[in-house]
Amino acid sequence: MRLSTRGRYAVMALVELAARTAEDAGLDESHACSAEQLGKCRPVSLTEIATAQHLSVAYLEQIFARLRRAGLVASARGAGGGYRLGRPACEIPIGTIIEAVDEPITATRCDGEVPGCLGGAPCRTHDLWHELGEQIRLFLNHLSLADVVTGHVLGRAMPPAEAREKQP
Repeated sequence: MRLSTRGRYAVMALVELAARTAEDAGLDESHACSAEQLGKCRPVSLTEIATAQHLSVAYLEQIFARLRRAGLVASARGAGGGYRLGRPACEIPIGTIIEAVDEPITATRCDGEVPGCLGGAPCRTHDLWHELGEQIRLFLNHLSLADVVTGHVLGRAMPPAEAREKQP
């Protein structure tokens, strides 16, 4: 499975925005989920994000329009304007960011709800690729923007049996 540049860039840009938000608010990771702190942070321009992440401003404008419609960011107009997170970073799953920019989280080559890899019939490996896509989706939906910003990503992937054992 490959994630397109739109999905990757959306995550990269929001990680940059969240990191700058935390820095501006002087938040450590234990306070990174304060909704009241978001309004106190200065908006970050797309130019700042693009420069820091080596991305195109024009492409970020398209991405941020979708993120804004999904409520993941809020825009501030005028001099010193830019974007703020729409909600705390700990409340934004990575999977939600990817879905907001219309990126399907799937590993099959089938389109739509009906499997049809081979002229309308599922191929022999359809279930394998479908389950892989589900594992990726689950992983991304259980990993927050705050987890990425604070470096709590490594060690999060585990075999399904171990995951069931660790669940409360």
